[in-house]
Formats: sequence, C-alpha cells, structure tokens
Amino acid sequence: MPRSDLPFGSEFSPAQIGLPVLLEFAHEYAADWKAFEEAVCVRYFSEYQTSDYNERKLANNTKLSMRAYGLIEADDTTLTETGASLYVLRNDPQALYEAFGRHILKTRQGMIFVQCILDMHAAGETIDLNKLRAWLQEWGIAVPRGGKHMSTLRCGWKKAAFSPEQRAYLRAFANIGGGGPYTSNETERLAAATYGVSFNEKNLPKQVLYPLRDAGYLTLERGTKTPGRGAKPFLVAATEKLVVDLVNPLLNQLEQQTQADIRPLLRKPLQEIRADLEVESRHARGLALEALAFKLMRLIDLSYVATRLRGVVTGGAEVDLIFESSRLVFSRWQVQCKNTARVALDDVAKEVGLTHFLKSNAVVMVSTGTIGKEARRYANKVMTDSNLCIIMVDGQDLDSVEARPATIVDVLNREAGHAMDLKKLELQAGQQDIL
Repeated sequence: MPRSDLPFGSEFSPAQIGLPVLLEFAHEYAADWKAFEEAVCVRYFSEYQTSDYNERKLANNTKLSMRAYGLIEADDTTLTETGASLYVLRNDPQALYEAFGRHILKTRQGMIFVQCILDMHAAGETIDLNKLRAWLQEWGIAVPRGGKHMSTLRCGWKKAAFSPEQRAYLRAFANIGGGGPYTSNETERLAAATYGVSFNEKNLPKQVLYPLRDAGYLTLERGTKTPGRGAKPFLVAATEKLVVDLVNPLLNQLEQQTQADIRPLLRKPLQEIRADLEVESRHARGLALEALAFKLMRLIDLSYVATRLRGVVTGGAEVDLIFESSRLVFSRWQVQCKNTARVALDDVAKEVGLTHFLKSNAVVMVSTGTIGKEARRYANKVMTDSNLCIIMVDGQDLDSVEARPATIVDVLNREAGHAMDLKKLELQAGQQDIL
C-alpha cells in the first residue's frame, strides 16, 4: 500500500456513515470485530445490492478507518480512550464533532492540513484534491493517489469547522501564543496580513468574535465608548481551551524540528525571552537569541527550515536561521539576530554574501540595539541594485512588538514600503507601453 501521512479513511466520511452509530456499534461489539463489521454492513452497505464479499469489504474499510483515526484498538473494536470520550458525546452531535475535529487537528496532521488550505485560499487557488495533494507534498506530507485520505479528513474536520475568517483569526491568535488581552482590531490586522483574508470590520464581532467566544476559544471584554468616536474595539484574550487545542499542538510540531535545549524557550512570551538575553550565561543568552528569531517569525507564520549558526557558538552574540513561506509565492527568509549594541556594515555584508548560496529572497537583520547608519546605507544600495529585500528590526521595534504583537505588521509594512521606494522603476518615454 502506498505510504500516507494522513489516516486511511475509506467508507468513513460523515456524509456516508454516522459517527454516533459507529461508536454505538464499537461499544456494543467491543471484543467481536466480526459482529461489528456485520452490523456496519447491514446498516450502511446492504442496500448497495452488490456481492456479499464487496459489502463486507466496505464494512472492513470502515473498521480500518476507525483504527487509523485512533477510535478503536488495533486488535479488535474496543474503544480507545479517545473513542470512549467521543462515545460519551454521541447524543450531542455538535459537541461530538467539535471534539472529533480537535482530535484530528492535534493528532492526525490536521494542523498542517488546515494551514495548507489557508495558504491555498490566500494564494487564490481553487481547492481541489489534485492541487491539495501537491501543496501537501510541498509541506512534506505524503498522500497516495486515488485514496480517500484527504476527502475524509477534510469532511471529518469540516463538520466542526469555522469560516476562513474565523480560522485565520484563531490561528493568528495562536501564533501570538495565546495570552492577552489584545484589541480585536489589531489581531484582525495580523490575521489579514498573514493569511490574506479580508475581514468586514463592522461585522467582526458577529462574524468572527462571537462564534469563537461561544466555542470557548476566546474571552471578550467590551471596550468603553468614547463620546463622538463610537465604541472601542473588544479586548480579546485566549482561553485555556485555545492553548490546549491550538497553541500547544502548534508548539509540539515546532519542537519536533528543533534541538532539545531550545524547546522550553519556545513556550515563553517575548518579554521573558528578551530578559534571558541579559543573563550571565553565554549559553542561555545564545538560546534566548535563537528563541527570539522563532518568536518573531512565528508571528507571521513562517515555516522553520534550519539553524545555520547557533548563538551558543558565538557566545550569545548572534544567530542565523532560515524560514520559508509558500503563501502567494515561495519565499526564503534569512534571519540574523544580534545581541549587540549596534549592527554594522560588515554584519549586513556577510548576510548578503550568503544569499546566493542559500537562495534567499529576504534578509532580516534583528538587533537588540540599533542599526548603524553605514549598515543602512549599504542595505539601501544592495536593495537598489538587486531584487533582494533587507528588513531592519531594532530594539525599539522589539519594544513595540513585545507590547503589541500585531505591530510586527507595521514594522514589516514600513520596511516593505522603504524597499519599494528604493526599487521604483524609472520609466523613459515609450517604456510604459513595453511594460
């Protein structure tokens, strides 16, 4: 059988069978898988009017799918711990499918699956199975041709799914790391910039905030009304449910890619990471600098690829990491973080020299101090003469992002506008028609 990183899902679509019924059958025929298959066959496949062999094969597929989704044990049809928790909810379809959706997101590659769909949506792609398979493969997720893995996963998750706007808002909040409160419109800006989703500002509470609150992921505190200026935005904070269902699974996936000593820092807020940059231990400062790069790039949901140079090697003075994104177009980001008073021309020149080897589109220079004038002039010259973008983030920017995480959008927009000004085309007479 071709390898698949998504669970087997033949004859397990919610449009085809009822999960509450399957859970009832598994509970009733726990130690007798043959009786379970017989019950499934009679309930769902006898009307197919095909051979007895084919009908029983379809029922067997349903059993195998329940195993692949972790609902029954591998040797019989006894409910697993997850299956038993869903069985308790069998008479409440909404709660059942919400719990099943969370299970898919957390344990069955659902996070990557949802992220892939969000990226396709942001890129304006028509989402069909062939394109989705290709995008998943770019994420390193193997999906066999002709299988029902993607369709079943999508249907099972979609039973408890949110709208694209709600998913983007929730994911942006998770990228911040939960916490709060933050103003509702700032998180909206971060979600729109990261995922390319358009929000209706006037209907944000009704279309996004209230459903996420009612689902138990966010708390809302109404802002006070200012005379002549209308009501202030809501103050939005994460609940423990958001941390458990979304933040922790995202961090678990990231931690699988990183070395053990950096993992505890990835769960720290930016304020604590920056505090660790001041400790006496060079090793600790180096790890904190690496965590700083992760924190900033995670805010805009870039995918970590590799660490080229660890801060621990340089006595906690600098670190180089590589991130990528496939939203809209492919881009590779080369991130240099320096725990020094000033970024100099040579620091930028070294990174620019590596871009040819690393095939980077953007260089991000992050300084806990300042960016020197010569470094900025050199960066301007490079951007004027090439297609490279060099993004400067200094200590004051870090202060702003620490206080209000969504201001990372303002920092990047500022740098993008600066690069655009440097790269303006000077058109001669007649060139407009050519272009």
